[in-house]
Amino acid sequence: MDLDKLKKEYNLLKKGKDDLLLMIYESELPEMVYNSNAIENSSLTLAETEKILLEQAVMKETSLRETYEAVNLARIIRYLYKKPNFELSIKNIELLHQMLLGGINDSYAGRVRAEGEYVRVGSYIAPAPQKVKLLLNNLIIQFNANLKIADLSATNIVKLITNFHLEFENIHPFNDGNGRIGRVLINLQLLGFGFPPIIIPFKSKQIDYYSYLADYHNSNKDKGLYKKFELYLSESLNKRIAYLQGKNIINLSDYAKINGVNQSAITNKAKRQSVPAFHIRDVWKIAVS
Repeated sequence: MDLDKLKKEYNLLKKGKDDLLLMIYESELPEMVYNSNAIENSSLTLAETEKILLEQAVMKETSLRETYEAVNLARIIRYLYKKPNFELSIKNIELLHQMLLGGINDSYAGRVRAEGEYVRVGSYIAPAPQKVKLLLNNLIIQFNANLKIADLSATNIVKLITNFHLEFENIHPFNDGNGRIGRVLINLQLLGFGFPPIIIPFKSKQIDYYSYLADYHNSNKDKGLYKKFELYLSESLNKRIAYLQGKNIINLSDYAKINGVNQSAITNKAKRQSVPAFHIRDVWKIAVS
């Protein structure tokens, strides 16, 4: 996996193909929304999320709050795709929070935690509300300062974004919606560097994503979440390169049969991104000529 090489190839191939890239982005939207909300314990399935977003359906069997959460998150994701240079500021982050929770809980939508509003994640108690704005402002300043002095290789960009995300979740600036806003900001930052967005899969909640957040809460050290984000970014680049090249896309399991290779072995390579495979709706795919 060489992210800089993939990014270079992606940049060359995407010229004049904005419509195709938007189509890929829109096709991923239900997965982005489903996975991010599922991490926060939403009971909506991917199929239900897709129906809500594509058919604007309100189903009797689904929670009205969860329906609004899906619609609002999709609105933010679409909005930011058109604004890759969206300024990172407390005011703008509060705007995104208003878009997420407006009409769901207007008592705290669109503002950071106020006096007396404390939040806990497991055994971790987030900083006192009176410290939130200063901590968040310092985080933004430090992120922007690092961009001026760091070697901006793809790996270092992912590290900077990961560290921002971990600290943002550590601050936990809002009463609700911190995880979803934090993951939106990851993709906002990636888009700002010319990268495609990533999807953090719900299935990684306990074994990967949440455990890394818990480790950071306890030690203030990134113990490898950036490596996971690198893998997700590699998948996203490989997927777009496959479509931009106009190749045929098949299941990885079929690829294994056609080429007489062990399916477990090729799946492990896909997980390590040593082959250019990627997920579509939780199924491993690969491009062939």
